[in-house]
Amino acid sequence: MNKVTNRLVDTLRRVAIPAAAVPAAAIAVTLGAAVLGTHYADVHAASAAVSPIDDSSVSALESLDNAVEAVAARVTPTVVNVSVTARPTSDDDDQAEGGPQGMQPGPQGMQPGQLPPGLQQFFFGGPMAPQQQQQNPVEHAVGSGVIISPDGYILTNNHVVNGAVNIQVTLDDRRVFPAKLVGADKLTDLAVLKIDATKLPFIGWGNSQNLHPGQTVLAFGSPFGYFRFSVTRGIVSAINRPNPFTNDPRKPGGFIQTDAAINPGNSGGPLVNARGELVGINTFIISNSGSFAGAGFAIPAQIAQSISQQIIAHGAVHHGYLGITLNDVTPQNASFFNLPDASGAIISQVAPSSPASEAGLKQGDVIRSLNGNRIESGSDLQVDVSEMTPGNKISLGVVRDGKSITIPVSIGEYHNNAEVADNGDGASMRGARLGLAVTDLSPDVRGQLNLPDQVNGVAVANVKPGSPADEAGIAPGDVILQLDRKPVTSAQQFASSVHAMPANQSVMLLVWSRGGTTYRVLQPSQSIQNGD
Repeated sequence: MNKVTNRLVDTLRRVAIPAAAVPAAAIAVTLGAAVLGTHYADVHAASAAVSPIDDSSVSALESLDNAVEAVAARVTPTVVNVSVTARPTSDDDDQAEGGPQGMQPGPQGMQPGQLPPGLQQFFFGGPMAPQQQQQNPVEHAVGSGVIISPDGYILTNNHVVNGAVNIQVTLDDRRVFPAKLVGADKLTDLAVLKIDATKLPFIGWGNSQNLHPGQTVLAFGSPFGYFRFSVTRGIVSAINRPNPFTNDPRKPGGFIQTDAAINPGNSGGPLVNARGELVGINTFIISNSGSFAGAGFAIPAQIAQSISQQIIAHGAVHHGYLGITLNDVTPQNASFFNLPDASGAIISQVAPSSPASEAGLKQGDVIRSLNGNRIESGSDLQVDVSEMTPGNKISLGVVRDGKSITIPVSIGEYHNNAEVADNGDGASMRGARLGLAVTDLSPDVRGQLNLPDQVNGVAVANVKPGSPADEAGIAPGDVILQLDRKPVTSAQQFASSVHAMPANQSVMLLVWSRGGTTYRVLQPSQSIQNGD
C-alpha cells in the first residue's frame, strides 16, 4: 500500500473499522465519502445562511459592466492587427545587455539585449534556435496598433515594425490593407503607419498627465498574435515609472504601469481610460515567463501624441539632448547632497563635448528645476528634455555642494547610434544608392558613440533593410572612414562622391565597427537608385 492508503488505514483503525476486513480501495472510498459528506453538510449549512444579493449591489455591478462594454464597443473599431515580414536586425544596441539565459531574438528581430534583466521579449513568438534563424533570414511577426486619424494614420511600436520589408494591417471589420511606414523613433519605441483609406473610426487623445494609481483602464490588442481585438480591464498600478532599459539610460521613462492583462502581441495596442480616450501605447511587460505576470507598461499619451505628430509632419523626430546620466534623489541619499527633500535628478555622469559639459554641469550636481518648474525625478527631466526642440535655451536650477545656482544650457540633438528617427523610404538618405544615411561626427555624436580621437569620417545613421549596405553588414553606429580608399571628411562630401559615380559601379568602404576596421564592398541596387 502507498503512504496515502496507509494513513487512511490508520485513521480507520482509530474509528474501530477492521482494516483486514476491508479492501484498501474500499477504505479510501468509504473514508472519502465520509469526509466529503461532512464537508458537504457544512458547506450546505453555511450557504443556506447567506442572504441574497441586494438589488442595489446588482445594479452597481451591471452599471459597471455596461460602462465597460460601452468603452470597448467604442474603442475596438479603432484597433488594428499589424502583420510584419521583417529582416533580422543586428544592431550593437540589441546585444549590449543579455536577457534571460537561452533567450534568442524574437520574430520581430528585437534582441534580448534591448530589454533589462528580467524583462522578457514583449512580442509574438518565443525562443528561436540559432539553426532556425539561419534557415529563415526573413521573419514573420504580429503586433497591434491604433488608428489616430480618419485618413489612415496608425500608431504602433517601433519594435513591431523594426526591419520590416512588408507590413499589412487588418481592421476590425476584417478588411486588410498594405501599410507604409511613415516614420519610426527608436528612442521612444514608437512608429506611425499609413494605409490608403478614408473615413475610418479613430481614437481621441486623453491626457496621461491626469492619470492616478487606481484608475480603471482597458488594454486592447492581439495577444499571442492569434486572439485579435481582445480587451482586458485593470487599473493604473503606478505612473512615471523610470526607464528600465539598461542598454541606453538616456531613453525617456515616464511609463504607465498597469495590471490590465497584456501579453506578447499586444505591443502597439492602445491603453484607454474610462472615457475611451487614448492614454498610452502598450509596449512591454516584466515577466519571468514571457507572458503577463501583473506588470504591463505603456508609453504615456503625453509622449506618444507629440512623437506621432512630428513623424506625420516631418517623417522624423528631433529629440533634445543634454548629455548627462541621471539618478533619482531618494530619502536615503538626499542628506549626502544637502537637500531639504527627496526630489530632483542627480547627475552621475556628464558626456564629453556635450551640451551639459559645455554649460558647466558637473557630476554630483542635483537638478531641482527646469525653466522654473520643479523636477521630481530623473525620469521627469528625461521626458521633458527629450520633447524639447534642439537649439532652444533652458534654465536649470541646480544644487551644487549645498548651494543653489542657475545654469543656462543650449539643448543639443539626441542621436542614438547617430540617428533617432528616419522615414525609411530612402528620401533622406545621403547615400541612397547604397541604402544608408550618414551624419557628420559632431561633438554630440562622438560623445554618444564614445569614439576614439583617431576615428574620423561619418557616422552611419540608418540602414535600409535589404539594401547593399545591409547586405554588407553595415549597421547604425558604424563609422565610414574611407570611400574607395580615399578619406571621408563629411556627410556632404561622402554623398557627393557616391552620387558622382556610375550607376552600377561597386564601391569599397573602410568601416570602423565595434572597435575594429574592415573593408566592405557594396554593389548598388537598382531599387535603391530609384528611391523605391
